[in-house]
Amino acid sequence: MKSSIKKRLTGNFMIVILITVLILEFFLFNAVKKYYYKSIEEILSNQVSFSSQYFTRYFSSNLLEDLILDDVDVFWNQTSAQVQILDAEGNIMMDSIGAANSDEAVKTSDVMSALQGKMGTWIGNVEYDTEPVIAVSNPLIIDGEVIGVLRFISSLRETNIIIKNIYRMLIFVGIAVIAISGIVSLFLANTIVQPLKEITQVAEKMADGQLKVRSVKKYDDEIGKLSDTLNYMAEELIRKEQLKNDFISSISHELRTPLTSIKGWAITLKSGELKDKKLLMDGLDIIEKESDRLSNMVEDLLDFSRLLSGRITVEKDEINIAESIELISKQLNPKAEDKDIQFDVICEPNLPNIIADENRIKQVLINLLDNAIKFTQEGGMVTLKANATKDFLTIEVADNGPGISEEDLPYIKEKFYKGRNSKSTTGLGLSICDEIVKLHGGTMEIKSKLGEGTVVIVSLPLKGVKE
Repeated sequence: MKSSIKKRLTGNFMIVILITVLILEFFLFNAVKKYYYKSIEEILSNQVSFSSQYFTRYFSSNLLEDLILDDVDVFWNQTSAQVQILDAEGNIMMDSIGAANSDEAVKTSDVMSALQGKMGTWIGNVEYDTEPVIAVSNPLIIDGEVIGVLRFISSLRETNIIIKNIYRMLIFVGIAVIAISGIVSLFLANTIVQPLKEITQVAEKMADGQLKVRSVKKYDDEIGKLSDTLNYMAEELIRKEQLKNDFISSISHELRTPLTSIKGWAITLKSGELKDKKLLMDGLDIIEKESDRLSNMVEDLLDFSRLLSGRITVEKDEINIAESIELISKQLNPKAEDKDIQFDVICEPNLPNIIADENRIKQVLINLLDNAIKFTQEGGMVTLKANATKDFLTIEVADNGPGISEEDLPYIKEKFYKGRNSKSTTGLGLSICDEIVKLHGGTMEIKSKLGEGTVVIVSLPLKGVKE
């Protein structure tokens, strides 16, 4: 995997660099060629323009044919280029090197422009030279009429040699740039691949059970964030593993205690040695209570199993929440009285009905109130409040018990978590309640301060959850 990523990164870098260098080389080649050709064109243009002006000023009264016979040298005194003189039809009257064909009229673009009274330039091939030539033509004008064309022609052989040398140099520089960029690309790829390799090695160790291993963060970027996430995952795995171990230890102990009591009393009852009826009833009462305790633990475990498998369901119907709260308060009031706890129920008048699973909502409220009573000291106070807003029904369970520490509060709704001073048997009650509330489209919020008590706020939508 490392090798393929490195190759892809280096390959992508090189593709970008190669395309960039090729584009730059293309523009540089054209710029160099254009610059040298333009320089020659300007030189020839100045020379042909000067010679044309000289003719107009001093020889305009002479016929062009007479000038060619007597003073033709005045046209090439200003240049080392090939000089041609053409008549008004484009036929060559004179060629300084005698290489041109005088039988045919010249139809090149520079000559055609000159015959129309404008200076023209042409680059192309001629029969008497293996290299391209550049030609600049200027009209010879007398009394506003074009009587001929003065044409300067220069071979591009030497210029092309210079241009080709520059091209070779640019190609060499381009190759050097690509080579250096390739080395830099390998280095840049390593800065990405090496941290990934180290993170992969750490992940493999974690997968092997070495959860105390940590990834060292080198860069504050996406890879650094991945390193932080991996370390956070390891910490969470350690914490959850500890929670699981604590849960197994706790549930084993919690199961052993009632089973021991039930077995002990069963053996005693089986022996038939009990003569005291009161003692017999006490034994049966203990067996009943311990059986209920076991049943509650098994029910929690079954609900937890359904949560994990996604099989926990709600059967919604319109329910009178006020009646449900009244029934629950009557059910738990004796338990509060046994601990001398003031249990107050404050419901807003005319609470609206909600769409919910009545048994599941009762399960949530009973669990929350049971926890509040269990954790509140004798003489304390537990309050259940219910009120409705426009869209939500809010149920609040508050106590003035010992509260929950800041360290425990973020994890109190997690599975198996029981906190430092918890009296829970499985650590699943709040987790199950939170899941049930979510299935109804609501939220469950827990607020608490150590030594000041705890408030649990359950919000349920009045219109229910759309299915």
